[in-house]
Amino acid sequence: MKQITPNAIIGVFGSGQLGRMFAIEARKMGYRVHTFSPESDTPTGQVADFETCADYEDLSEVEKFAKAVDVVTFEFENVPFETVERAAQSIEVFPRGEVLHIAQHRLREKTFLAQNGFPVTAFRHIKTLEELRNAAAEIGVPAILKTAGFGYDGKGQAKIKSIADCETAFAQIEANEAVLEAFVDYQKEISVVAARDFQGNFAHYGVIENAHENHILDVSFAPAFVSEKIRSEAIEITRGILETLSVVGLMTVEFFLTNTGKLLVNELAPRPHNSGHLTIDACVCSQFEQQLRAVCGLPLGSTEYLKPSAMANLLGDLWGNGEPDFAAALENPNVKLHIYGKQEARRARKMGHLTALAETSEEAVKIVEQARRNLTADERR
Repeated sequence: MKQITPNAIIGVFGSGQLGRMFAIEARKMGYRVHTFSPESDTPTGQVADFETCADYEDLSEVEKFAKAVDVVTFEFENVPFETVERAAQSIEVFPRGEVLHIAQHRLREKTFLAQNGFPVTAFRHIKTLEELRNAAAEIGVPAILKTAGFGYDGKGQAKIKSIADCETAFAQIEANEAVLEAFVDYQKEISVVAARDFQGNFAHYGVIENAHENHILDVSFAPAFVSEKIRSEAIEITRGILETLSVVGLMTVEFFLTNTGKLLVNELAPRPHNSGHLTIDACVCSQFEQQLRAVCGLPLGSTEYLKPSAMANLLGDLWGNGEPDFAAALENPNVKLHIYGKQEARRARKMGHLTALAETSEEAVKIVEQARRNLTADERR
């Protein structure tokens, strides 16, 4: 791999907030950014140097894009494999298309993990209602039925509490192919954001603890409240996954920590991750700069935390009664605001986030949650 130096053009598939924050870091280091997605005036496009608006299936436009940049990476994994393969004919793409192919499809992902000895909950491949009923009887209920591909933030999922729920759940996900997963009785959800470079060097941001509301990440904080044993185990599993996949770039591994103290891998994200947003303000080198360093062949940066930190997502619901009171949210000088530039605030849409640094994770969570409450008059009363 050749080293990609400043003034080069970094191609990004996808144009949401992850690409926006990546582009900001890239431009700070002197790179130019070219984003490719079906939309225009996007969060990434607003800060990128170039914005191609074309369908991912438009392979002639993909080829033009690939020939206009010096390397390609992702901010969004649901890019067709054929798109990535066409780009890779002209320029290096990181992570590799094979990594994306596995991570964007739950069955391929679960199969990869299980076949390589990584801990996952029991699962079955589902194509018909009869297969679903048989699988539910075999692995037990409750269970979760998920579309095999293109699901996020709880979309494409249905809970099965009894065998009688199978028909409704199968109709609900409207999928040709699905995965049934045994229900996990867990005490908390955690993630490890990590990077690997072309030489195999590995860097991680420790264990981040996550709380969800309605299947959408609500608050993350680091360091997580876990034992040193769990911390070490989560990091080593993450290292093993990145090495087995020969990842060059960034990948996040999401885990369940069960009530019996066992780690189970939930999902893989071959890109920056919502739970890693706190690294922008809390760490020497953010997850976005780390992604840039890895795909450009530069030495990986320090993942040291300046202080414990917490992040709270800002969803479109907060705009329901007009513009939030950002000044009130920033009354605490340890709070920082990140808004993504989306033109329309919709319910459950990620519009931005707040971060806070403090002496402890617990204190950081209290600060950032209070700041979020301050955004709306009703909550401040």
